Amino acid sequence: MNRPVNILLIEDEDYNLRLLEGMILKLRPGWKVSGTFESVKRSVEWLKQHPQPDLIFMDIQLADGLCFAIFDQVEVSSMVIFTTAYDNYAIQAFKVNSIDYLLKPFREKELEEAILKFEKFTGLAVDLHHTPDYQDILEAIRKGVKKFRRRFLVSKGDAYIRLEVSDIAYFHNENRITTAVTFNKHTHILDFSLDALEEQLDPDEFYRANRQLLVNAKAVDRVENHFGGRLKLRLNPPFSGDLMVSRLKAINFRQWMGN
Repeated sequence: MNRPVNILLIEDEDYNLRLLEGMILKLRPGWKVSGTFESVKRSVEWLKQHPQPDLIFMDIQLADGLCFAIFDQVEVSSMVIFTTAYDNYAIQAFKVNSIDYLLKPFREKELEEAILKFEKFTGLAVDLHHTPDYQDILEAIRKGVKKFRRRFLVSKGDAYIRLEVSDIAYFHNENRITTAVTFNKHTHILDFSLDALEEQLDPDEFYRANRQLLVNAKAVDRVENHFGGRLKLRLNPPFSGDLMVSRLKAINFRQWMGN
């Protein structure tokens, strides 16, 4: 291919977008980024008004919904490399259908392998802009996107009640006992470790602040700078005792709160 490879980056997290763009241009400095978009809406608008790029890096979860909506609104004839935070059986569909993926956090080696796969594929193709069949792939992703826990069944006296995850401000573990504290200040004992809860809950909503606490973003009332680069959190409802985020986690926590 004598002309530059034109690429489109569709990613709703600015940090990941800049990281991916920088890594791509480092590996392929001759490539041209035709546009960067964070939403289904803006991506569709651009694709309807411009020639299709050679390659699209497309995040599954965008600012206004899942990327599947793009394919429902406009015909995509470009090659696509999906990016995702979900490592599950749907990923196999990408390989089977000659479509690659990048798992977050991005790694240069995996990016290089995905680019080489694109170059090999397009080098063998007579028409770069043939239309791949994405239907099987999209259906597999729809089924495979991880579903996070939405509720618990907890005991109350001689009965059980339903506890919605959205009502929980934070989970606390002390002396191997895990409790869920709700926004209306009710406390419930759960038969789960914090490690298990961390795997089951949406990481966009809950953050493992330290070994004892898993906190809902909506419960963080105030974040204070503290000695040694640590952060001190003020929660609502209040948490008894000091709640500290280590220096090593501080940057990641601020990024999480800002998303």
